[in-house]
Amino acid sequence: MASNSEKVSYHAGEAKGQAEEKASGVMDMANNAAQSAKETMQAAGQNVQAAAIGAADAVKNATGMNKK
Repeated sequence: MASNSEKVSYHAGEAKGQAEEKASGVMDMANNAAQSAKETMQAAGQNVQAAAIGAADAVKNATGMNKK
C-alpha cells in the first residue's frame, strides 16, 4: 500500500502533467493566432501597395507622364 507522501507525490505529478499539457495547448493556440495575424497583415500590406501603384499609374496616365 502506498504511503500518504507517495500518493501526494503521484497526484502532484499528475497535476503538473495536466498543467504542462494545458500550457502547451494555449501556446499552440497563441502561435496559430500570431501566424494568422501575420498573414492577414501581409495581405493587407500587399493590397495597400497595389492600390498605391494603381493610383500612381492613374495619375501618370491622366497627366500624360506614362507615355513611352
